[in-house]
Amino acid sequence: MRCYILSILTFLLATSINHSQEIDETKKNIISSIENHQSEIIKISDQIWELAELAFNEYESSKILSDYAEKNGFIVEKGVAGMPTAFVASYGSGKPVISVLGEFDALPGLSQDTTPNKNPLIEGGSGHGCGHNMFGAASLASAIAIKEQIESGDLKGTIKFFGTPSEEKFFGKIWMVEAGLWDDVDVNLSWHPAASTQADVQTSLALIDFKVEFFGQAAHASMDPWNGRSAADALELYTTAINYYREHVHPTVRMHYHIQDGGQVVNVVPDYSKVWVRVRDTKRSGMTPVYERVVEMAEGAAILANVDYKVSLISGIYEVLVNRKGGELMQKNLELLGPIKYTDEEVKFAKEIQASTGKPQFGLDSSIKPLRETLENPGGGSTDVGDVSWNVPNINLGVTTAPVDTPWHSWAVVACGGMSIGHKGTIYAAKAMAMTMSDLFKNKKLVQEINQEYLERKGDEEYVAMIDGPAPINEN
Repeated sequence: MRCYILSILTFLLATSINHSQEIDETKKNIISSIENHQSEIIKISDQIWELAELAFNEYESSKILSDYAEKNGFIVEKGVAGMPTAFVASYGSGKPVISVLGEFDALPGLSQDTTPNKNPLIEGGSGHGCGHNMFGAASLASAIAIKEQIESGDLKGTIKFFGTPSEEKFFGKIWMVEAGLWDDVDVNLSWHPAASTQADVQTSLALIDFKVEFFGQAAHASMDPWNGRSAADALELYTTAINYYREHVHPTVRMHYHIQDGGQVVNVVPDYSKVWVRVRDTKRSGMTPVYERVVEMAEGAAILANVDYKVSLISGIYEVLVNRKGGELMQKNLELLGPIKYTDEEVKFAKEIQASTGKPQFGLDSSIKPLRETLENPGGGSTDVGDVSWNVPNINLGVTTAPVDTPWHSWAVVACGGMSIGHKGTIYAAKAMAMTMSDLFKNKKLVQEINQEYLERKGDEEYVAMIDGPAPINEN
């Protein structure tokens, strides 16, 4: 059992409020609320860190978050959009309706103790290599702080916390969007653990996932291979085609595949093979023709190997639709909060992480980055927050929870997410989001301006979810 003893003094000194800017009474109350709940929030984050549950199996993690929401007066609807681990926690009534996202799924193979060198807790086990244990906990803390201000009469409107499963694999938010769960929401907020602290006004990569199966004829690999039709041959031809294609796509395109079944034994011509394929680009419009071409390659491979084939859509996600007006609002609150402050021990831990991963030992960067220009092709990863952002204005935030240059989706992020570096980032993110939400609740004009930018950026493009049927909650 992990120890949840928390030094309150350490956390009270973890950030430095910028007194050169005025902080209103509501934001002071929000900060006090989050600090009052911080022991429980960090405990929740650590519990989810320990559980490290994978996509659509986050039963305990989801329950921990939803139970704490109920304990704090939220009305919780569980199992939304056909997903047992998805839920919505709501409080208040009327407009504006402001929502915040929470994630809580882990990644396979990244089990790690809170040490600055690779040290799995469970060999081959899972771990929070993207910090989703902190994501859900901080977002819930921000929602509770707003709820308390609504309850006191200081703010008017509705706050919603969305518990969103399977971001790492199947992208659960797509089905929640299709269920209309954001239809009445005016503005959504989201954050993500990072190696720097900034209002995030960059897009992400659109992505599509599909699997290709080949069906041949089994035979003895030595005695009569001429009687076989190899599904493995088709798979190899297919992946070779993808690899040759890489030279002839735009630099922004990314293609990955994972061979899930290439045959069972060496002395049998395999009659079945399966590969999971993923295509990405900066925009859906650029991704789609690449996807269509890669699908056509499956037919070519099947013809060459004289086998049958099947292509099945898993899911796909949009690029994030940036909202700079929302980013500017978040930026003001980051500057009001000031940077996170770290102890010498935390800086030492960070530098040891960097040494272990072969990076320069810069330590931690919690400085508040200036609001950047929005780049046309920023690179990076993909997220189903993109689908939310095409249906409601979204304000996004990154907060330092790991050292500079830390490899993401790695044991190093897991290590930081279960100790004080991650704890401080969690509490900081909660404060920044709740303070930004309070501005939205108090200022209808801000909400209108953010929505106007959203409509202008979206233009005439119609959102069409890239899914085929219900969420694959039983898919391996």
